[in-house]
Amino acid sequence: MKVRGVDLHVEDTGGTGPAIAFSHGLLSSVSMWRFQLAAFRDRFRCVAWDHRGQGRSELTEGGYDMDTLADDAAALIAQLGIAPVHFVGLSMGGFVGMRLAARRPELVRSLALMETAADAEPWRNALKYSAMSFLARFLTIRPFVPAVTKIMFGRTFRSDPGRAALREAFGGELIGNDLTGMRRALDGVLSRRPVSPQELASIRAPVLVVSGEEDTAVVPARSIRLAAQIPGAKFVRLPRAGHTSSMEEPEAVNHILGEFWGSAAGTRAAADARRD
Repeated sequence: MKVRGVDLHVEDTGGTGPAIAFSHGLLSSVSMWRFQLAAFRDRFRCVAWDHRGQGRSELTEGGYDMDTLADDAAALIAQLGIAPVHFVGLSMGGFVGMRLAARRPELVRSLALMETAADAEPWRNALKYSAMSFLARFLTIRPFVPAVTKIMFGRTFRSDPGRAALREAFGGELIGNDLTGMRRALDGVLSRRPVSPQELASIRAPVLVVSGEEDTAVVPARSIRLAAQIPGAKFVRLPRAGHTSSMEEPEAVNHILGEFWGSAAGTRAAADARRD
């Protein structure tokens, strides 16, 4: 789809059910939601897209900051006519989601934030990721696949022989990505401004915050702080998951999301009744 002048790769299951918008994490694509799209497509209209410069979306000169990506998401939702949506964002996708919920509340029915935080990138992470990005300009991303895999997945997933094919698929996707797009997306993440406590406090949609207990990229303490700043947010710690729980523990994630959406529907109905 052409969204705000940019060609974005969008996967849309169609259907008449409530819409879910899936926003992926850094260095990934719609593929990280494969298990969720398969699980929910019969009951919901599932929409997932590749952010600019990643996956199969257009490589642009600019627009990789989180504010622009949130504007992209808002425009996509509006063009498809699917608002309000259940918005699900993981890591970078969560940076997008919390901005969208605070600034365009009419577009968001509920907000699920996975392995994400509202603060700026810790300097140790920024230093490590910047060094890999710089070296990848000369060495390509291939030598860094093991290091990136360790960041993206917890030890349980990485050591499971039954999921070797998933790890290999992730490595292949990483190598196949456009290096310039990856570097620009990474710069956007590392240079992002924190979401202010005032903006977080303004979010009125039901909010779920999920954190993999083995996540080292966004440690659970940061996600706990995020949940504490959003009125009524529920926090769930997910065992055996790292930074990409949608792939590492898909059945648990699907169960948690399904329960949350059922609860969110009840909360919304009660709020509508009070307004009437």
